Amino acid sequence: MSPTRRTTRRPWARRRLPGAAALALLVASGTACSNQAIDQWSRGGMPEGVTKQSDIVQTLWNGSWIAALATGVVVWGLILWACIFHRKKKNSPDQLPPQVRYNLPIEILYTVVPVIMVAVFFYFTARDETEITRVTKAAPVKVAVEGYQWSWRFTTEYQGQKAVVAGVPVDLSKQSAENPQGPQLVLPVNTQVHFDLHSPDVIHSFWVPAFLFKQDVFPGNVRNQFEITTLDKTGVFVGRCAELCGTDHSKMLFSVKLVPQAEFDQYIKSQAGSAQ
Repeated sequence: MSPTRRTTRRPWARRRLPGAAALALLVASGTACSNQAIDQWSRGGMPEGVTKQSDIVQTLWNGSWIAALATGVVVWGLILWACIFHRKKKNSPDQLPPQVRYNLPIEILYTVVPVIMVAVFFYFTARDETEITRVTKAAPVKVAVEGYQWSWRFTTEYQGQKAVVAGVPVDLSKQSAENPQGPQLVLPVNTQVHFDLHSPDVIHSFWVPAFLFKQDVFPGNVRNQFEITTLDKTGVFVGRCAELCGTDHSKMLFSVKLVPQAEFDQYIKSQAGSAQ
């Protein structure tokens, strides 16, 4: 091979190499995005749950969508069938199709079927709601949540020790997904946690999207309680008030940090009897 041919081929290879690398990176990114999108679609747009109760909510949500889509397919099919097979005939434009408005079996059918569908939805919703809101009061970790205008106070009790974290309205300009502002509630993974909610002023709503459900925080002597069982998923998950409660409602932000049991034990020992 002549030197001239070698010098003309090497620049061509150098030009192709960055393009091939960029194409490989694009394919890899597309695959990752595709897997992420599929995972999101499999949850019906819901965030990934971090509690045992969130799995119940996710199952109910997916089942509701499947039932709704199945109903939609039947309805769309009937509409298309009517459009195709009951068009106005060219040879008899004034002839009406068979009328069924006084057909008693059909009227009973389209009255009974929706009632059955609503009853089935009600049954599964009531069953899951009963399980989600079931309180045993045997949870090893107890958290008293006080929502006030406009922040949160968390009092965590574990093995006779307490840790208190109180917040103030957050500066929204500093809020980000990587650096959530507001008081932080620290909880262990794979543990049952009892929540006791209370408000000294107006109705608030305790909402952690990763829990897949929320609970109102009532003023007065009304206390709202629920329990969760955390999964083996560590991380920081944002929370907020989901009830319009006043001027700085949007600043009632907080976060929940799930940590291994050993780290939680150390946290309780270091924070016991203190307030932040």
